Amino acid sequence: MTTRLYTHPIFLEHLTPPGHPERPDRLRAIERVLDDEAFAGLDRIQAPEGDEATILYAHPADFVARVRAAIPDEGIARIDADTTASPKSWQAAIPDEGIARIDADTTASPKSWQAAITAIGAANAAVDDVFSGRADNVFVAARPPGHHAEKTTAMGFCLFNTAAIAARYAQKKHGVERVAVVDWDVHHGNGTQDIFWDDPSVLYCSTHQMPLYPGTGAKTETGAGNIVNAPLAPQTGSEVFRDAFLSRVLPALDNFAPDLIIISAGFDAHHRDPLAEINLTEDDFDWATGQLMQRAARHSGNRLVSLLEGGYDLQGLAFSVAAHVGRLMKG
Repeated sequence: MTTRLYTHPIFLEHLTPPGHPERPDRLRAIERVLDDEAFAGLDRIQAPEGDEATILYAHPADFVARVRAAIPDEGIARIDADTTASPKSWQAAIPDEGIARIDADTTASPKSWQAAITAIGAANAAVDDVFSGRADNVFVAARPPGHHAEKTTAMGFCLFNTAAIAARYAQKKHGVERVAVVDWDVHHGNGTQDIFWDDPSVLYCSTHQMPLYPGTGAKTETGAGNIVNAPLAPQTGSEVFRDAFLSRVLPALDNFAPDLIIISAGFDAHHRDPLAEINLTEDDFDWATGQLMQRAARHSGNRLVSLLEGGYDLQGLAFSVAAHVGRLMKG
């Protein structure tokens, strides 16, 4: 089993204000844990810069232009969003002085465009890898995250929806008929759901805490029959999470029989995470990874691409990523 890792120093240069949970130290924690000799077999590749035209696979041109125009020449700007919700009241500690008032929680700095484009490039390269046979599966350690970015709205720390772009890229570049996106971030991937709402060629499955930001993800939200939400009540843990996988996510995958599985791999459902109240451990992410690998082997020729989303406690994030990547490598 060949597992490839994409990352790039540019991801550290997407800067956020002091006190912001989506910070460069997240990737530093991942880099440290993956430096262990247990991960010596990882095929480590520097992420390539993406083709900007592929953003249009998931977002309209005027939205892309608005995001690009919002990137500051210096300092930190906040990206405008049509929402009043926010993941946490951390913003209260952040001074507004010197920050363009763009949005409550989604920020950009001078290198954010390049970071976002490189995250897209890495995700698309990962798709190429699993279809060419260069890798069985790939983990992309990138930021900013993407699953909250709707067709025309940047929000929830996300500028562009990397997972959605990668799914569309697989369809356009490799002729894939069916792509499944499985999202276990503790926050519902409203952006991915929005983009694929009426598209039965893409299955979107999500486990997430509810109620919680962004307020979407009820079981009744089913799109064109291709949306499977499995909301989890606050303070629940492994048993409820695993039951949601076994009763809702995995049967949906088996019925859909995808040609490719993309994971929106957020690790903020870990019990240490400050932005939510789900009590998972790294063993749960190991287990869920193994379950999705079984479905990839059954339906997708082992083709699985995992994209980092959330996870804001550095220890919980590092241990969870280690479990996830370790399982990908074991097969």
